[in-house]
Amino acid sequence: MIRFALLLLFAADLHAAVQHSDGVDIDTAANLYQAAEVREQVRASLESMPHKIRQMFAVDAAAITPKQLDAVDAAAKHGFQISVFEPPALGALANSLDPATVKKSLEFLNSDLGKRMVAADVALARLDEPTIDKIMSGELASPSTPERDSLTAKLEQDTESTDSAVEIYLRIGRALAVGTAIGSGMDPIAADQRAVKASDAAQRDELAKNLREPLRRYIAYGYRDLSDADLEHLCAFLESHAGKRYVTAYNAAMSAGFDAMSKRCGEQIGESWREIAQAELAPPLAAPEAPPSPLMSPAPAPTH
Repeated sequence: MIRFALLLLFAADLHAAVQHSDGVDIDTAANLYQAAEVREQVRASLESMPHKIRQMFAVDAAAITPKQLDAVDAAAKHGFQISVFEPPALGALANSLDPATVKKSLEFLNSDLGKRMVAADVALARLDEPTIDKIMSGELASPSTPERDSLTAKLEQDTESTDSAVEIYLRIGRALAVGTAIGSGMDPIAADQRAVKASDAAQRDELAKNLREPLRRYIAYGYRDLSDADLEHLCAFLESHAGKRYVTAYNAAMSAGFDAMSKRCGEQIGESWREIAQAELAPPLAAPEAPPSPLMSPAPAPTH
């Protein structure tokens, strides 16, 4: 088994912390993480994060100076790193799995269909931003049929892609708000309460409504070389008991990893803004109260 470098970061007490009756150990979770090639998918998605985070803060351009936006860029490059993502992601993955799910999931991922699915996931994650935008807008699409559209819709539901993307997006906004407050020496509890209040059910529903169809296009394009029969078999796995738990564990890992990166980024932003403010003899700006408009789409989460 390939040993990830990140495992060197885990002390013995952390290994013990994730080995409980409702989960599996880190090494076992790492086997599944490796088979799904999560590292390659996430690492590819991180390249665009500095630009996306800058856009989130630039929404209030009148209140943010160019120096502060430059600090946002630097913080995003520092915070959105695979080394920051993997420890909490693997911990969440381990805690959300059980031995039977790992066994059945590995059997699927190591099958011919599983390997082709993973290869498609990695290729999709490596697409550049302009291409992804064209796919999600419908400008770039592969031929389809009503039957295939139905299978794609089922896949979007089975993988909980929309709900997961919404959750990650709101977690990014919340973690940025809290991290920025901590870094700025402000009240993180108040910042968290404002972010939670702004990310209510209505915001979640609006985000989901705007994301569902673009994500179905994204999935359809990514799996364009898989046959209808392949998609049916993929759905059958995802709808099995092991498949459902695998999806839950996968999404928990994504949320934990992006939450950690966002908080790291936010703390760095807060510290940098405080330094800028002190240098200019002006008070730091308040942390962002909430994620930006729900009309702005987050980066698509890696498919399963």
